[in-house]
Amino acid sequence: MADTVNTLPFFYGNITREEAEDYLRQVGMSNGLYLLRQSRNYLGGFALSVSYSGRCYHYTIEREPNESYAIAGGKSHRNPVDVIDYHSQEMDGLVCLLKKPCNRPKNMQPKVGPFEDLKEKLIREYVKQTWNLQGAALEQAIISQRPQLEKLIATTAHEKMPWFHGTITREDSETRLQNGARTNGKFLIRQRDMNGSYALCLLHEGQVMHYRIDRDRTCKLSIPDGKKFDTLWQLVEHYSYKPDGLLRVLTDPCPRPDGVIGQIGRPPLPRDHPGLSSALQNAAGGLLFKIMSGIKKPHVQQPNIAENLNPYETRVPNNLVGGKEAMPMDTEVYESPYADPDELRSSTVDRKQLFLEDGELGSGNFGTVMKGIYKMRKTEKPVAVKILKNDDNNPSVREEMLREANVMQQLDNPYIVRMIGICEAENLMLVMELAELGPLNKFLQKNKQTGIKNITELVHQVSMGMKYLEEHNFVHRDLAARNVLLVTQHYAKISDFGLSKAVAEEQNYYKAKGHGKWPVKWYAPECINYFKFSSKSDVWSFGVLMWEAFSFGQKPYKGMKGNDVMQMIEGGRRMDAPLNCPEEMYDLMRTCWTYKADERPGFKVVEPRLREYYYDIAQ
Repeated sequence: MADTVNTLPFFYGNITREEAEDYLRQVGMSNGLYLLRQSRNYLGGFALSVSYSGRCYHYTIEREPNESYAIAGGKSHRNPVDVIDYHSQEMDGLVCLLKKPCNRPKNMQPKVGPFEDLKEKLIREYVKQTWNLQGAALEQAIISQRPQLEKLIATTAHEKMPWFHGTITREDSETRLQNGARTNGKFLIRQRDMNGSYALCLLHEGQVMHYRIDRDRTCKLSIPDGKKFDTLWQLVEHYSYKPDGLLRVLTDPCPRPDGVIGQIGRPPLPRDHPGLSSALQNAAGGLLFKIMSGIKKPHVQQPNIAENLNPYETRVPNNLVGGKEAMPMDTEVYESPYADPDELRSSTVDRKQLFLEDGELGSGNFGTVMKGIYKMRKTEKPVAVKILKNDDNNPSVREEMLREANVMQQLDNPYIVRMIGICEAENLMLVMELAELGPLNKFLQKNKQTGIKNITELVHQVSMGMKYLEEHNFVHRDLAARNVLLVTQHYAKISDFGLSKAVAEEQNYYKAKGHGKWPVKWYAPECINYFKFSSKSDVWSFGVLMWEAFSFGQKPYKGMKGNDVMQMIEGGRRMDAPLNCPEEMYDLMRTCWTYKADERPGFKVVEPRLREYYYDIAQ
């Protein structure tokens, strides 16, 4: 949304109310003249400044929990532009209709706030330090979780500011302010308690004044009877340009003494450290804790036998109560394969190190999938084990499993199920990462309360995994919601590479020798007509996967046979949009279903489009 709003000629960025009034006066203050600016107290919000009868009026456009925008007490809209369009026709609480935009002066860009300058550096630093990521895993973490990371950084950025002194006493704060230059307006902020309460300590005429900063039920911060803010740095920014109830404006931040940093800059605790929860709450008054709560082991019900090739049955997690969103990087399967740091990674698994548990996770034509424990020198990990049927004498099934293992061992991406190794014992076994929540379609069928933002997040992660395959010249050939497994409700991985092929870079496609037992409803026309498979045909399948996801796991082309589906496609018709599917997402599905492969976009185009929409609804 930020990128879209930045292109509006009447958006001025991070300017003050007074600066907005100056711009309106310069253009003439006609009735209904307006401009849009960034809210300086609500994260993700905006402010509308309007002139009428020689005066300026200001309205906050808040971002609501349901990801819509509204002027307080007014009608909700999908974005700020729709708010403006609506109020150009309906006053609905405004002093007048919006009539004429006050566009920025020529060559002037929207003003960037001080936090924006810091944000990129802080995000990168945070991800590096917290999850010890680097290289491609670091970049993909930032891309896939940017909205959550931006909110996280915004609500904890004060820890990096020189004026934040952590949990020091009132007396210590006075001593620090009295040391050195005693400039009027010199200030610091200290943490008063562990419940998100702070104190603004301000030097005025040689005396230190203490203003309590409390957090209300909606997590807004304010001094008593003062303006409310989402973050401490917004509060400081506001009182640095107007006193607004203080004795004077904030001028000089009081720097922390060398080596005395309260609770700032503390090294991250291990994920299983008993003090982690309280440390997170201390860091950001509870907001950080809400965003970054660690994952509890989900409750696992006894699985049913899966249909067809599905190796898992859905288990509903109990770690999602209360809306906690754990990031993929919080899980143990985000970056590195299951290998001890001191062990050389091998393509084989010793049967003595593999312990199978009772009960199947699922079954298919090849055999069964069971949960197991892989015991290494220093640790042990839960794994999924695909086991060839004991009585299967068909060498082609064995070859198919070995071919799948060969493909998977070449892939290393956070959004693709990783192969750990092959175990040759009483049966041929493929040992893989475990994704406990099972297939995406099954999960959505049983969890219809899942939000559009969550679904979009998961589908975007799949597009990132597919973009990786495209870049490395792999064609999946069986992309469907049944073959996307969930590690958590917010972390998806592509699986089932039994039909996958590596293609020559110069050829860019794989041609099958003949028709097989294919999932026709997921296949592009050129696959059926010419047996030709490429990343572009995977894009077609991805469009069907999107349809499955936004229909909460319904079967595509329900009740139709393969020939009927092909006639429908050849006739230029496509599936209707799922109920309540966002228009932007259905448009992308239709784009994925472009008939001619050379006119169909690749994942290098699809992934950024999904990313942009996800950022818009998740910020």
